[in-house]
Amino acid sequence: MRSVCQYFKYEAYTNLEGDMAKRLETMEANRNKLIAAARKAFAEKGFAAASMDELTADAGLTRGALYHNFGDKRGLLAVIVDQIDNEMALRAKEIGTQAGGGWQGLLAEGEAYIKMALDPEVQRIVLLDGPAVLGDPSKWPSQNSCLAGTRQTVLNLLEQGVVKPVDVEAAARLLSGAALNAALWVAASENPTDVLPKAVEAFRAMASGLLAKA
Repeated sequence: MRSVCQYFKYEAYTNLEGDMAKRLETMEANRNKLIAAARKAFAEKGFAAASMDELTADAGLTRGALYHNFGDKRGLLAVIVDQIDNEMALRAKEIGTQAGGGWQGLLAEGEAYIKMALDPEVQRIVLLDGPAVLGDPSKWPSQNSCLAGTRQTVLNLLEQGVVKPVDVEAAARLLSGAALNAALWVAASENPTDVLPKAVEAFRAMASGLLAKA
């Protein structure tokens, strides 16, 4: 049997664990509130015009919570850009799968990513403010993840004889870069809806240059 001392130690430890779990849950909830509020503010007003006081107030929190979780406003933007860009990649992947995968799936993924440049949230946060504040998009963690997926697809197509015997890394980087830069061009243009079909057509034509001749 436990001694009285051991019992109280066990109870204290259990309570401490419970308090820590609740604290972590609260921290995670606050972090998610800030992300949601900032995502809305950045999409509607843009990064520069979005007020930290307003977005923290919308989240029911203080600036201190923002600094604790993200360091500063730029750190918050980086998290949101990563979140949205990963959502874009997942949507593009789903579209590629629906297209049957393989070569057609690869083209469909790239085209889908470019078309997302017309989405107001994507356009403002990821394709305009993101590069302006965070720098070269090709160095973002989310883009590296996309590149890894493209690299694997190109490798599979190469092994199947679908594409020419080119360097896998080079082909993957050029395909990913083409889709990314096409999306950036569409977002930054004065008439995105007019530019989009031109960007998609050029992307498909360039990508098709990798196809092995029948």
